[in-house]
Amino acid sequence: MMEFEIRILEGKEFDKYYQAHKETVFEEDHSYVLWDILSEEELTNIKRLKENMGSPYQLCLAAFDKDENFVGWSWGFQENSTTYYMCNSAVLPEYRRHGIYGAMLDKTLAILEAEGFQMVYSRHCATNNAVIIPKLKAGFLISKMELDDKFGVLIHLHHYFNEKRKRVMDYRAGQIKPDTDIKKLFKI
Repeated sequence: MMEFEIRILEGKEFDKYYQAHKETVFEEDHSYVLWDILSEEELTNIKRLKENMGSPYQLCLAAFDKDENFVGWSWGFQENSTTYYMCNSAVLPEYRRHGIYGAMLDKTLAILEAEGFQMVYSRHCATNNAVIIPKLKAGFLISKMELDDKFGVLIHLHHYFNEKRKRVMDYRAGQIKPDTDIKKLFKI
């Protein structure tokens, strides 16, 4: 198995690696950058609105092999007081299938649970099995589908740290019958 290390990086240091390698990972991606189609007024408004958000929690992970080569990343940010959006993750093509993505996912979830987040969610191209399958194995649940102008058809995955909340999702989906806790919650 390949030896690698996952590190938490500050935003600027992380961005250096992300910018250098994102085209390699997403070269055939047909998405577009929203900023490229917005007017100056719209960009100014977005900047102003962002200032209203304060400083939400952000996590930037980077993976390096034993020779200090950058091999992958995962980053995301806090959306509100309970929810973290796992925005973007990738492993460079030549380093895939060595457990790096799974290790970054495990570390991300451990950090976010320790921070106190209730839910982590992510959005993925509906055919991106290389990411969807490890997330399902890690306990994420398919929560919805989305048709997005930038990325096309997306699957939303939710991970709940609270087991009751996860069971409620199974109940809502028709996967399980309501147990005692769910019956109490819904006064059934």
